Amino acid sequence: MRILISGGAGFIGSHVADALIERG
Repeated sequence: MRILISGGAGFIGSHVADALIERG
């Protein structure tokens, strides 16, 4: 269960990072 949570958090984190990079 923790693996799914950490995996989801990592996916969301990477997505947010990409969004911030696109904004500059």
